[in-house]
Amino acid sequence: MIEAVVTGIGVRAPGGNGTKEFWELLTAGRTATRPISLFDASPFRSRIAGEVAFDPVAEGLTPRQVRRMDRATQFAVACARDAVADSGLAPGELDPHRIGVSLGTAVASATSLEQEYLVLSDAGREWEVDPAHLSPYMADYLSPGVMPAELAWEIGAEGPVTMVSDGCTSGIDAVGHAAQLIQEGTIDVAVAGATDAPISPIVVACFDAIKATSNRNDDPEHASRPFDGTRNGFVLAEGAAVFVLEEYESARARGAHVYAEIGGYATRCNAYHMTGLKKDGREMAEAIRTALDLARLDRTAVDYVNAHGSGTKQNDRHETAAFKRALGPHAYDVPVSSIKSMVGHSLGAIGSIEIAASLLAIEHGVVPPTANLHTPDPECDLDYVPLTAREQRLDSVLTVGSGFGGFQSAMVLHTPELTA
Repeated sequence: MIEAVVTGIGVRAPGGNGTKEFWELLTAGRTATRPISLFDASPFRSRIAGEVAFDPVAEGLTPRQVRRMDRATQFAVACARDAVADSGLAPGELDPHRIGVSLGTAVASATSLEQEYLVLSDAGREWEVDPAHLSPYMADYLSPGVMPAELAWEIGAEGPVTMVSDGCTSGIDAVGHAAQLIQEGTIDVAVAGATDAPISPIVVACFDAIKATSNRNDDPEHASRPFDGTRNGFVLAEGAAVFVLEEYESARARGAHVYAEIGGYATRCNAYHMTGLKKDGREMAEAIRTALDLARLDRTAVDYVNAHGSGTKQNDRHETAAFKRALGPHAYDVPVSSIKSMVGHSLGAIGSIEIAASLLAIEHGVVPPTANLHTPDPECDLDYVPLTAREQRLDSVLTVGSGFGGFQSAMVLHTPELTA
């Protein structure tokens, strides 16, 4: 059986600039949620977010690239460069037709689209817009497929290039798709991950309307409280994570450092409600069971669960039920945590950012904590690793995602030797 492994990681997340700072923030249990600074958020109900301290010029992007690319695309390109460098691959020496790209996003270039609309409409005052003010890159912003195309141009990939956009599971699903392409023998190498830059007035307004986000504007550092009885919504964020995936034997032959194997991946839909979740967690549990079966692992082999843990009552209780349903009694023995407590919820990007956290947890033998968890919800009665990171050998990690539309995804990451 062909195995897909991760040999390179690149991260841009709130509170740090790169993979090393991202991991340091998580293991320290620090939070990176702050008042919104990217625009004037004073009219909104929720005025807090997890922003990335990102300087595209310092990242090596040219003025033309900065003008052409949406902020989310800039994140992805920067992460891809880091991931390729971390992997030690020289893409120019590979068959370009055997290199693929799979990128996930939830809102694509929403930030640039909103900015361009404001220019065209004179801040919404004009119904008839003047095309003389139209950006030459408006077509790029309208087409999400341009985002993975930018990565393909960056690394010279001429194999399958795919955009995955199914809400908040996009980050898991994009990496899962890339792993499947390697496992079926279609490609040898993939650059895969997800990106989103949703901190813009229109996105904030949308979540305000359904009261999904926290309005703890006076205490943004402690606003994201997954599994806590005092939680009142998630904290919006931005960011990206991109990986290099390779066929295992090829990676081993060239002496590459392998973070983990993508042992199993599955996704399901509840076919129930656009934003609602069934209390029994059946669909997420089914995705977990299938991912474990594909990884050829018993449920007791899971050493850590990186939860979706958004910080909404509906999600946290649904997820807790899913873990109990899928893992049985072992659910009470395995540590579970949510890094959204520290970096917020970056929509389509967060699944890949959580994969990065899971890979680094295996690499360093540390379970990241759930920050701000002081008053546990009695209905969330598992070991959610409150406040402080925990050292522990990790051979197998389960990471899950849940998204609007009823999407439920699961991925099992483990050391290659675990099922050898």
